[in-house]
Amino acid sequence: MQRIIQAIILGFIMGLAGAQMFKVAFLVMLAMMISLLVAGVTGFCPGLIILKKIFPPCECEENKG
Repeated sequence: MQRIIQAIILGFIMGLAGAQMFKVAFLVMLAMMISLLVAGVTGFCPGLIILKKIFPPCECEENKG
């Protein structure tokens, strides 16, 4: 799910660049790059925490059966 959301954000950035909104596209891309660097270096990913609150983990489905 995280990869799908990243792909959607990248598509949004491409759309902004296509609409010649380069400053906004740059800022969104910069924010995404910083969050990915933080996640890579520290292992802390705010996006995953938000996703876990919205969508239950797959293990919950396996434990019900």
